[in-house]
Amino acid sequence: MKKKNILAITLARGGSKSIKNKNIINILGKPLIYYTIREAKRSKLISDYVVSTDNKIIAETAKKYGAKTPFIRPKNISKDNSTSVDALVHAVKFMEKKNKIKYDFVIELMCTNPLKTYTDIDKVIKILIKKNPDTCIAVNRVYDNHPARVKKIINGRIVDFIVKEKPESRRQDLKPKAFVRSGAIYGIKRDYLINKKRRYGSKKSLAYVLAESKACNIDEPKDILIAQYLLKNAI
Repeated sequence: MKKKNILAITLARGGSKSIKNKNIINILGKPLIYYTIREAKRSKLISDYVVSTDNKIIAETAKKYGAKTPFIRPKNISKDNSTSVDALVHAVKFMEKKNKIKYDFVIELMCTNPLKTYTDIDKVIKILIKKNPDTCIAVNRVYDNHPARVKKIINGRIVDFIVKEKPESRRQDLKPKAFVRSGAIYGIKRDYLINKKRRYGSKKSLAYVLAESKACNIDEPKDILIAQYLLKNAI
């Protein structure tokens, strides 16, 4: 496989609303961000890996576990309404200027999914290199929230929203199979990110199906308990 310049980035803003200090909250004795840093460092294909944060405590925590934090993210792209794309583009341009190179691909490794592994990361990268899509995104299959089970209410009546549900169908029998972005890994062609200012949505976007045992995205306090259970069983 031809060597590519690959920049991996974890965005870890300090102003989490749903869970205070979410990115460094204790999960089985380690800060949440540790699990992503650990797997990024194990990757065989990542050229450079940085944590982008506006918070000095998060930056010091990331450094403690071996991540590079070569900048503190500017305040103007660290607001509640700032986008992930804003922060990713800033990190790419900073690192390209610092290292005097141009990256081929950007891999966003989201801190809020602690179950992804370096093998998942490297598989996404291999898809990017071999098939050259605009993006390759980790997804997981949905069952209870399948589109056939999503309804709207009209005048008090339950009505199919998009996909007609066959009565008494088991969730595993619902068709077609449905998937949702897992919130774990976004693999993006560098030029697509910089020029289009997008992480997904292209017609040339491929999927990497994450194992169901790794489908955990920490957004609410209850998700912490789920993550702890899954991590205990993954060790």
